[in-house]
Amino acid sequence: MGVPGDVVEVKPGYARNYLLPKGFAVPPTPHEMARYAKLRQQYQRELADRRTRAQMLAEKLEGAQFAFERRVHDEDKLYAAVRPQELAKEIEEKFGEKIDPDRISMGEIEALGEHTAEIGIYENIKAQVTIVVTPTS
Repeated sequence: MGVPGDVVEVKPGYARNYLLPKGFAVPPTPHEMARYAKLRQQYQRELADRRTRAQMLAEKLEGAQFAFERRVHDEDKLYAAVRPQELAKEIEEKFGEKIDPDRISMGEIEALGEHTAEIGIYENIKAQVTIVVTPTS
C-alpha cells in the first residue's frame, strides 16, 4: 500500500486507460511533486497524532478492570458468556473511546473469576485489561 506522494512506475497503458482517467494517479510533474510533498507531510503528522492518541489510550486502559455479573448454573458455569462486544461497549462507556470488538483478544469467557484480555489499539500498541465475572445476587 502506498501513501500520497509515492512515485511508482506502471505500464503506460495501465496509467493512460485506468489510473489517470479515474484520478488515482497524476503524472509526476514538478508542480504535482511539490503538491504531494505537502500532502505527505500532512499524512505523516496525522499518523504521528494517531500513534500519540493510541499510546495515551493504551496507558489509560493498561491494568483497567471491568466487572460483569452473570447468572450461573451447575459448577459455576455461566448461562451467557462474556463476549468481546460487551467489553468494547464497557470501554466506550467508561473511557469514551470506541474499540472494534475484532481488536479484542479474549475469546468467550464462560466461567466465573478473573480473566485477561488484550486489546490491539493501533498497529503494535496494545493494552492488557482484567475482566472480573461474578454471580448475580
